[in-house]
Amino acid sequence: MKNILSLLLLVFIVVSCKNETKTTEVTETENAEVAYASFGDKIESDNAIKATEMAERFQSMQVGDSVSTKIVGKVNEVCQAKGCWMRVDLGNDEEVMVKFKDYGFFMPKNIAGKEVIMNGHAYVSEVSVDEQRHYAEDAGKSEEEIAAITEPKRTYSFMADGVLLIEE
Repeated sequence: MKNILSLLLLVFIVVSCKNETKTTEVTETENAEVAYASFGDKIESDNAIKATEMAERFQSMQVGDSVSTKIVGKVNEVCQAKGCWMRVDLGNDEEVMVKFKDYGFFMPKNIAGKEVIMNGHAYVSEVSVDEQRHYAEDAGKSEEEIAAITEPKRTYSFMADGVLLIEE
């Protein structure tokens, strides 16, 4: 009896000391399980609008306007230096530049083509030539492509406080 209690105590200690750095949330929808890897603040997957719907909202916004929202979309590109930004497809050859609040978290560098749900603030900004060139360098663009950047650009931006990566 004493040995069984000792064994149970040992198993309890080992299980309770296990550290996880990434959380996974599983949601059932129409008999299918969807797993999410969570980054940044804890967010829920519900009430997210499609990226194409957000693209329409962006078009009616002026530089400096912002809106709190949750968007679901496909990642086109991720910073290959640290994972400190990503570009998400809005459809019609448009993208939203996503940065992470207070550089509090980064995304994996190998998630291009995967779907994400982002919570935060969407806004319209104007990106300087220097900043565009910096992003082009981070993305591994050629010297010719970087030199071709000569004008400020109106861009759609998103400051994410939490992101769910849809795992397949």
